[in-house]
Amino acid sequence: MEVADRSFELFLTHEEIQEAVKNVASKINTDYENKEIVFVGVLNGVFMFASDLIKHISVSCEVTFIKVQSYQGTSSSGKVTKLIGLSTELEGKHVIILEDIVDTGLTLEKLHTMMKEHQPQSFEVATLLFKPDAFKGKTPPKYIGKEIQNKFIVGYGLDYQEKGRNLKDIYKIKE
Repeated sequence: MEVADRSFELFLTHEEIQEAVKNVASKINTDYENKEIVFVGVLNGVFMFASDLIKHISVSCEVTFIKVQSYQGTSSSGKVTKLIGLSTELEGKHVIILEDIVDTGLTLEKLHTMMKEHQPQSFEVATLLFKPDAFKGKTPPKYIGKEIQNKFIVGYGLDYQEKGRNLKDIYKIKE
């Protein structure tokens, strides 16, 4: 598989992804039974995961999306400067940040600090993919679809040079 100027090989099938999504939803449904959640998806990459996850959520919920302004590059800088688009009131609510992938966790640390300013009752993170070997943050995500190696991947919302988000499977870079 070619995306932009790089070669990728199949890493996770659509079926494997959907199983991971269902597992995350099941854990959230159990933990938040009889509670209401505000899901805050971090765009752009999270759109597919968020859409599929919400279909399996059985508790009352709201869904909103934000973008974070940060430095661009091929590796995570973790230098988030501001949230763009947060229009939902979070004070006193149970908030779950949705991420497509967590690698260094530095962006999440900054998001956690920014979210505290909104005084939610609780705050957790759900991610489809987690790279524990790359993680440098203080608190790993509570809800993890699948732990993976520290390899560059594309597909199912994840991009390489803004390409490949539309792929239903996830591919890893060929080395």
